[in-house]
Order: sequence, then structure tokens, then C-alpha cells
Amino acid sequence: MTIQSVEVAKRKLWLAALKPPMYSVAVMPILLGSAIAFAETGAFNFSIFLTFLMAAVLILVWENLSNDVFDSATGIDVNKAHSLVNLTRNKWLVFAIGNLCLGLGMAGIIAIALWQNDFTVLWLILLCCLLGYAYQGPPFRLGYQGLGEILCFLSFGPLGVGATYYSQVQGWSIGSQIAGVLLGITTSLVLFCSHFHQVEDDLAAGKRSPIVRLGTQRGAQLIPVCCGGVLGLILLGVGGGYWPVWTLIALASGLSAMRLSRHVLRHHDQPEKIFDAKFYAIGFHFWSGALLSVGLVLPLGG
Repeated sequence: MTIQSVEVAKRKLWLAALKPPMYSVAVMPILLGSAIAFAETGAFNFSIFLTFLMAAVLILVWENLSNDVFDSATGIDVNKAHSLVNLTRNKWLVFAIGNLCLGLGMAGIIAIALWQNDFTVLWLILLCCLLGYAYQGPPFRLGYQGLGEILCFLSFGPLGVGATYYSQVQGWSIGSQIAGVLLGITTSLVLFCSHFHQVEDDLAAGKRSPIVRLGTQRGAQLIPVCCGGVLGLILLGVGGGYWPVWTLIALASGLSAMRLSRHVLRHHDQPEKIFDAKFYAIGFHFWSGALLSVGLVLPLGG
């Protein structure tokens, strides 16, 4: 192998470790919650939106880095070449950077609370962080019990969207919570799809992920059911009068859902081909959330 090819391989590993596409998971609750607040009330504070967005990205950096550190302690990432701990060989540095990002992110949330003289958003985000820690952090490690998807659903769905909506209007709505459920499902699908290719490593580390419990075939069969549920929620939001009719454009994300479902059903038991299923899931997560947000703010909406 040439020096150039080695450098290319290293860059690919670092790119995989930093997971840039995954950060749509942090962006989408802020975008969608703000879009619903604007559609329902006309309220939009750009300073709060931008601060919340940066805070959400920083908090997700903390979660990703700390999860790498916690996984290194159990040995589950021993074969994961793109683990940041394995790449840097310095888990304390990774942990310190993660905690710094958490501190900066929470500083942004505290700033929002102080601007508004209302600490509701702070308590909601603190709860999200506690759920995020419980996912992989000791002594809880609830992700090892197969509960990660539930924690993910709550944090990035009803809690995350609800907190963003509240930051704009200091209130709640049924429409925002339907959107939270939708986004919670698509975010959980990303995590769910990340388990298919690592069943053997999970078993060796004692991790009872949903795919370990269900098997790859039954797990794959759940994907189109969940995707169908998301599309059904779009129809519910419009049919119930909670969202403007233009949000039906989000049904176009069904194309991404079909691509995800077909890929997983075809390759669920082939680790070398199913490893990228989470990126198909990210595509569905992105398009459903982005199109829904666009439909909410279109001038002719409703």
C-alpha cells in the first residue's frame, strides 16, 4: 500500500468517526419545532433559533464522543476501526473534548432560559441529556438492554421538538407533539439500522440490542411498518387540521422510505452490505423532516 493510499484510508476513517451526516439528527428537531411555531403563531426569534441550533450540535458531539469512550470500556468497539478512541488512542482526550462541548452547549441553553426568564427549556434539555447519558453511560448502559431506541425517540422527538417549539412561543400544541412523534420514529430508525451489521460484536459484549433480540429478519420486517407509520402521521397532521395542506409534500419522503426498506429487507443478514443501512435511514429522517418543515412555512400553507 502506498503512502498516498494510506493517507486516503486514514481520512476515510476519520470521516466515518466524525459522522457528519449524523448531525442532521441534531438539526432537525430545531428546524421542525421552529417551523411549527412559525406556522401556528407567526413567531420566530432568529437569535434563539441560532443559539439552540449550535447548542444542539454541540450536545450531540458530546453524546457521540462520550459514547465512544463508554463503549471502549466494554470492549464492544474492539473491531471498530473508526472509533475515535481507537483512532486517537487517548480516551481521556476524547472524553474531555466531549465534556467541553456539553458545557458550551448547555451554556447556550442557559442563555435562552435567561433571555426569556423561563427555565422550562433548560429542564427539558437537561432531561434529554440525562437520557443520552443513560443510553451508554455507567452504571445504566440502557442501550445494552435494548432500550436505546426508546431513549432516542424521547430525546430527539417529543422532548426535543417540544423544547424548540416552547423556546419560540412559551407554549405547547398538539401539532408540535405529532411532529415530535414523527421525528422520534425516524431518529430511532437511524439507531435501529446501525445494529444490523454488528450482531456478533454486540453478542460478544453482552449488548442485547433490538436486532440481537429479534434477529435480523424480523428486525428488517419492522422497517417498512415504521416508515408507514411516519407517512400515516403526515396524513393525520393534515387531516386533523393541525398542519397546513402543503405539508403533504412530506409524503415524497416515501421514496426514501422505500429505498431504506428495500435495502434492509434484501441485505439484513449480510454485514458487509447492510453496514450502511443507517445512512439510508438518515436520508429518510432528513427528507421527511425537511419537507415537512418546508410545507409548514410555505406562504400558501393552510
